[in-house]
Amino acid sequence: MDSVDLNVLRSVLEWRRAGRGVLLYSVVQTWGSAPRPPGAMLALRDDGVVIGSVSGGCIEDDLISRQGDGRLSRHGPPVQLVTYGVTLEEAARFGLPCGGTLRLTEERVGDPAWVAELLQRCEAHQIVARELNLGTGQVLLKAANRGDELAFDGVTLRAIYGPRWRLLLIGAGQLSRYVAQMARLLDFEVLICDPRQEFVHGWEGQDGRFVAGMPDDAVLSIEPDERTAVVALTHDPRLDDMALLTALDSRAFYVGALGSRANSQKRRDNLALLGLSAQAIERLHGPVGLPIGSHTPAEIALSLLAEIVALKNGVEPLQKKLPVRVAEMVR
Repeated sequence: MDSVDLNVLRSVLEWRRAGRGVLLYSVVQTWGSAPRPPGAMLALRDDGVVIGSVSGGCIEDDLISRQGDGRLSRHGPPVQLVTYGVTLEEAARFGLPCGGTLRLTEERVGDPAWVAELLQRCEAHQIVARELNLGTGQVLLKAANRGDELAFDGVTLRAIYGPRWRLLLIGAGQLSRYVAQMARLLDFEVLICDPRQEFVHGWEGQDGRFVAGMPDDAVLSIEPDERTAVVALTHDPRLDDMALLTALDSRAFYVGALGSRANSQKRRDNLALLGLSAQAIERLHGPVGLPIGSHTPAEIALSLLAEIVALKNGVEPLQKKLPVRVAEMVR
């Protein structure tokens, strides 16, 4: 789920525990171009305070206005559907792209116990399905899988929460800290493996959890799938190559290692000597990241995650395909 939406639920829980009335809006369907995808959430407190987003801003303004101008009854049904942009005129009025339409559920949050449980399960790195019955307002929480998507049949909304994408970092150095922070904002579950105890200090309460063991054992233990990325960042081939030998033969959608072009070629040669197939070695991303002229750890982390997110979204990074001369111009 989007980290913004996780913050929405935290606010819902806080507001309800304080006795405030809360309406929770969720995007359930879109047609044409839409500013926010299905599953996006917004919470509206009884005094007009909002958190989250379901559009570019204009629909948010209308939702707030509905609460103050009498269009919103305080004793209405527990859940109802609200549609914006049925006509081109409405799309223009509410700032939707031309022809865009979106449908929201408007849910009166009662007992917030389900919110607390959902947040707790997400913090425990579980993937959770929230099933909302539009007729009764009843909420059920069930276990879900990484490949599950939002579903809406007009009667039940089934939304998926929790980290469905994973990033395993080999190495807990400075660069890994920047990568971990950015990756969490991009809704990756961040895992770290580093058997060097001197690098573990300072990670307490940070944006990731440690996987015990040596790098190859760590890769095996998490069972990488098509929603897993593995990146080696130690600059120590005794650690990085151990992880790569295992990760490149896994189903991970991205496997990369930090290093220059020359060092990346040496790494490929070494992996071949260690018995890794040419097909597996071809999967290695190295140097990692898009060519943005990065030098600082933060810039390198941005470059790396831009490439990972592009591949996650099914987009082949164009700059990787350009001749060096042209790529330098693009920078």
